[in-house]
Amino acid sequence: MRSLTYERLFIGGRWEAPATGQRIAVISPHTEERIGETPEATAGDVDRAVQAARKAFDAGPWPRMTVDERMEKVEKLATVYAAHTDEMADLITAEMGSPRSFSRLGQATGALAQMHLTLATAKEFPWIERRRGLFGDVQIRRAPVGVVGAIVPWNVPQFLIMPKMIPALIAGCAVVVKPAPETPIDALWLAEMLEEVDLPEGVVSVLPGGRDTGEHLVRHPGVDKVSFTGSSATGRHIAAVCGEQLKRVSLELGGKSAAIILDDADIDRTVEHLKTASLMNNGQACVAQTRILVSERRHDDVVDALSAMMSGLQVGDPADDATDIGPLVAQRQQQRVQGYIDAGLTEGARMVLGGTDSPRERGWYVQPTLFTDATNEMRIAREEIFGPVLTVLTYSDERDAIRIANDSDYGLAGSVWTADIAHGLEIAAQIRTGTYGINMYTLDTTMPFGGFKQSGIGREFGAEGLSEYVELQTTISADKMPDLT
Repeated sequence: MRSLTYERLFIGGRWEAPATGQRIAVISPHTEERIGETPEATAGDVDRAVQAARKAFDAGPWPRMTVDERMEKVEKLATVYAAHTDEMADLITAEMGSPRSFSRLGQATGALAQMHLTLATAKEFPWIERRRGLFGDVQIRRAPVGVVGAIVPWNVPQFLIMPKMIPALIAGCAVVVKPAPETPIDALWLAEMLEEVDLPEGVVSVLPGGRDTGEHLVRHPGVDKVSFTGSSATGRHIAAVCGEQLKRVSLELGGKSAAIILDDADIDRTVEHLKTASLMNNGQACVAQTRILVSERRHDDVVDALSAMMSGLQVGDPADDATDIGPLVAQRQQQRVQGYIDAGLTEGARMVLGGTDSPRERGWYVQPTLFTDATNEMRIAREEIFGPVLTVLTYSDERDAIRIANDSDYGLAGSVWTADIAHGLEIAAQIRTGTYGINMYTLDTTMPFGGFKQSGIGREFGAEGLSEYVELQTTISADKMPDLT
């Protein structure tokens, strides 16, 4: 079995001693026991990493290589990664409690797929474009944005590193990755794989750490662009700091997605799909469909079906292939979700099943919990819970359903469930949200993903995700320019 303890940090492609003796203990959310530890990067480590990245970008070969040469390095990384996807999935399950079935498909295999999909996008990307301008030929060149600070959350750590690091590398950027303190081990194992790719010095650093580490990275004047996935509260702070420096920023933030079930929907099929769409990764997913909107006419049928589905969920050891719901990532998250369940009861919602009692003696578990008789003003309907808690809301007609779905600070995802696909498209066009599903909700990672309102700024995946890591340079010539496309 591979070691789960690291003594050094990956700074500019080299394993370096950390600036201090501060450590991050990684605790299993299933057993509550330590499974490994890593150094905690501090301000001095961030300074070294950014300095190395700055040198690599300003004077090194990486941004001056051809796109094809950089893609060859990413292709090599994908080959190395492919040999370890099952082990990587099991590591993520051990670190943060994601059920093994989700870790393998939605985490490690998804991360590998994202490398290949980004490579395919890059092959068709218009790196150099010719246009006819007012004064003659014009060349539009897509140049790398510079040094990127990539701050990654704990819920799908490998999957969310890739739409930041991979397009940034292909574009010619240098990258400093800061994984969350809950999941530092998988990120440092990725650093070991990067070492095998033989990138130029300084191009990639991996610095596990908490809020102070991220703050120093965001504020560092040597960083040209920050890409962050996490809470809307933290995203607002990062946007303010980047705004002060006119630093480029992209933010993929929270969600409180509404699943609108129309009267003509097949309820059994809908609820079967909502098992994943609403409760994936123990409910710890920004796109989870956690507000279930149903008409007064179909309310009881939908609640009965949801209750039957949720009461049949297997809660337990995330390493067991039969497990549907594992533990939450940390005790504070367990307590936070239990606090929302208490709030739902206090504000007058009716709890159909679940509650605040832990279903197991050990581990940071929360019972799958279903509320109804709720209003959209309640905290359980307005705030991102990030746990296995669903809230059923009743609408009077379709206009009311659209109003409730849009009555949110968030706009990340959503879905409509109907027998009439054309009508589903009409509903989708009226919802203020970045991605939308009709009779499903699954990300298409070849297409742009991101949010409206407080769900973020910018997009990940597809050509739009690659565009986040380039600047446009317009070159005008009085004479006819050679064709470099």
